[in-house]
Amino acid sequence: MADSTKHAAANSDSGSGEAGKASDGSTKKEGASVIFKLYCLAVLTVMAASYTVLMRYTRTVEGVRYYSTTTVFVTECAKMFFTLCILLKEHKGSIRKVSQELKGNIIGKPTEMLKMSVPSIVYAIQNNMTFIGLSNLDAATYQVTYQMKIPCTALLSVMMLGRSLGGMQWIAVFVLTGGVILVQGIGGEAVSHTSGTDGNYVVGLTALTIAVFCSGFAGVYFEKLLKGSDTSLWVRNVQMYSWGMLSAFMGVVMHDWQNVRENGFLYGYTPLVWLVVLLGSGGGIYTSIVVKYTDNIMKGFAAAAAIVLSTIASIMFMGLVVGWMFVLGASLVIAAIFMYGLPKTNTERLPTKKGGTTQNV
Repeated sequence: MADSTKHAAANSDSGSGEAGKASDGSTKKEGASVIFKLYCLAVLTVMAASYTVLMRYTRTVEGVRYYSTTTVFVTECAKMFFTLCILLKEHKGSIRKVSQELKGNIIGKPTEMLKMSVPSIVYAIQNNMTFIGLSNLDAATYQVTYQMKIPCTALLSVMMLGRSLGGMQWIAVFVLTGGVILVQGIGGEAVSHTSGTDGNYVVGLTALTIAVFCSGFAGVYFEKLLKGSDTSLWVRNVQMYSWGMLSAFMGVVMHDWQNVRENGFLYGYTPLVWLVVLLGSGGGIYTSIVVKYTDNIMKGFAAAAAIVLSTIASIMFMGLVVGWMFVLGASLVIAAIFMYGLPKTNTERLPTKKGGTTQNV
């Protein structure tokens, strides 16, 4: 992760938002290379697939079950720790400079700090909902159903960022919807288990629906803040993770405080659970890098590859059996993801209206 964060830090310093000014006064995109984007794509894909399968396994395996709310909080703390380490490296080990930058952007800009409370709180809700969803659904159904965040994000991008989608992208939305219906089947008959614990399909699906909306809203809102100002990516992460830690701790107090008092905060934690925390924190950091430097095509590749990898892993290690409806539905979902990743215009920059016409800036 060191190389990618170093590259991202360099890009973060090269200009504000998603575009900077060239020496001749013209506008240019930040210098994120294709190799760097492909690297982020590969890492995020592997992390997403591994996180899904491993979290599902730790929640369904027999034995002492850890509290999901504490895992969300520990993950937020890990994100903050890694981000502060990156900031420290960016300032060549100067704690004083890091402190000055954080003081200026957190205490000195309370309004900006308050803005970041929105995505962090929503993300905390999303994380808790994904735990509930994964505890009641198999990894493959979860991974494919969760791709409903793509049309949700598309609609919210139109509403919140002023983007316009081409006909191919809107077709992809309906293809994706049909694929998800096939994957879910009638009452969840598209998939079956040969091992594992039985869950509540309705509860899992409801939780995942909430998580989908939270993912779309928080992602679009964060993108708007990230690309619409000259604040460093890592400072934005510190702002967001500060609120994330607070909201996650509130989740612990509201849902598992009595259990935590009786059994301890890290009750049920095993090396695999710590690996879940590591994957979740690393995935969160890479997600922020992807939001800033990549486009919909790369997100589509990552999502599609994560579906394939998690399904293969579920078949190999968790005894998942898939029927033809699931295979067809998953194929439609993957096709829709690629279709949606072919924007009619460059969507890496936010559109603004100038002189009565819409332009990307």
